[in-house]
Amino acid sequence: MATAAIATPGATSFGQRAIALIPGLLLLGAVGYAGKFIELSINAYAKSHHIAFPDIEFVLWAIVIGLILANIVGVPRIFAPGVATYEFWLKAGIVLLGSRFLLGDVLHLGGISLLLVAIALSLSLAFMHLLGRAFKLKPKLTSLLAIGSSICGVSAIIAAKPSIDADDEDASYAIAAILALGAISLFTFPLIGHALHMSDKAYGLWAGLAVDNTAEATAAGALYSDAAGKVAVLAKTSRNALIGFVVLGYALYWSSRGQAAQIGNKAAFLWNKFPKFILGFLLISLLATLGFFAKPQLASLANLSRWAFLLTFAGVGLRTNLRELGRQGWRPFAVGAIGEAFIALLTLGLIYGADHFLTL
Repeated sequence: MATAAIATPGATSFGQRAIALIPGLLLLGAVGYAGKFIELSINAYAKSHHIAFPDIEFVLWAIVIGLILANIVGVPRIFAPGVATYEFWLKAGIVLLGSRFLLGDVLHLGGISLLLVAIALSLSLAFMHLLGRAFKLKPKLTSLLAIGSSICGVSAIIAAKPSIDADDEDASYAIAAILALGAISLFTFPLIGHALHMSDKAYGLWAGLAVDNTAEATAAGALYSDAAGKVAVLAKTSRNALIGFVVLGYALYWSSRGQAAQIGNKAAFLWNKFPKFILGFLLISLLATLGFFAKPQLASLANLSRWAFLLTFAGVGLRTNLRELGRQGWRPFAVGAIGEAFIALLTLGLIYGADHFLTL
């Protein structure tokens, strides 16, 4: 009797961690739902009063509300653990989104994305290193910026930092620059896409190839259209698949110079760095292709994916601290901004150049 009543330290710790997540999760839900409520309310008002008003997705409203709360109102620390789960919801949303793709479409567009990524990757990495030297940034800071802007933003920087033995300060500078540029892309990419009258598929592929962070790439696609959002996720997912190889290359380079730890088992290193949620996405897509899910189940999975993204986009705004970004200095931001502009133009040119061959 007495033994059963005693809670183990592990159980207590888990329970405390779970409870600590609740305030932030409620905040994510409130911000995301508020964004959806604003979208529906504005659309209903415009329709009932016969007003021509663009259909602005809840994505933008959720991000804007989050930005206001984080940078004007202020978010108490009690919400931080739950808000930080936005990356989990992003990955969960992408996995569930696999239910909306047939595997043939995944392999087709994924192959196209990988081909374009391979071309853009080598050029963007070289350009970022030239910029870093021109602006006299520290070599490892330049490496982090190059990895982040060329592959998948903050996740790539976090994966690369211990692998190349980079300083915490370098990582924080690189992350700050990438976050700021990701926020800017949310507003600039849809405007450029509409100005160029890009198709949903072409724009989604561009957003997935050019925007760094997976959350921002997903949001930038969804802001254009639902179809563009799906393509952006798929393109970004194929881009993320290369993270292990790129980080391994940098780790080998810096270890050969005696400035990082030696790599023992390369296969184990690649598996450790590989984003596992990609496998979940492919598994769900395979099951959907084989007819494993009934139509109501597919609809439910798609709806769960949208709810997961609702929490994700709320977190994008809430985690963006503009004051902190301003304190990080202008040179890493300048290198990142110029590099991002180059990558955006390069990938846009590649997509337009491949248009006749890839039927975008």
